Amino acid sequence: MTENEIIKSKIHLIRGEQVMLDSDLAELYGVPTKRLNEQVRRNQARFPEDFMFQLTKEEYAYLRSQNATSSWGGRRNLPLVFTSMGISMLSSVLTSEVAIQANIRIMRAFVAMRKQLSELSAQQIQIERLEMKVERLNDYVEDILHDQNEINEETAMQIELINESIAQLNANQYVEKNRPKIGFNTHSQ
Repeated sequence: MTENEIIKSKIHLIRGEQVMLDSDLAELYGVPTKRLNEQVRRNQARFPEDFMFQLTKEEYAYLRSQNATSSWGGRRNLPLVFTSMGISMLSSVLTSEVAIQANIRIMRAFVAMRKQLSELSAQQIQIERLEMKVERLNDYVEDILHDQNEINEETAMQIELINESIAQLNANQYVEKNRPKIGFNTHSQ
């Protein structure tokens, strides 16, 4: 796995936001999670809720269930998660060279993921358009087949009427052939 792929694997979708756990960020920055969270608490004004928020017990349990080989250990507090804006703000709080380089790599991973999502969105739009075209084509074919069936039923009814008429004519001719002729007969037999 490349470094970019490793970072992408640590990005989670929670509450409709792409976020990273405090412990994953601390690992990338080369600092203990406790120290990262201390810096965040000291600079709380820099981290509004759309930059950083604390997971609920349910969200944390869900994340843990998704990572079967979790090494998150026993935490006293629920983890903090940071959006891309919060991670960007961390660069103003954590100023070591390792933290700066890690921040650059993380930002690149977020940009790559956004690009992938936008490409997927474009592909989804194309798929939906194709599905609509197929549905319209299907409706058109069904209309044609329905019209064809109506023509076939109408033609079958007309053929039935013709057959009945022919049968009546044949019956009438049979009756007329066997009936003796009325009137003066000039032909001698």
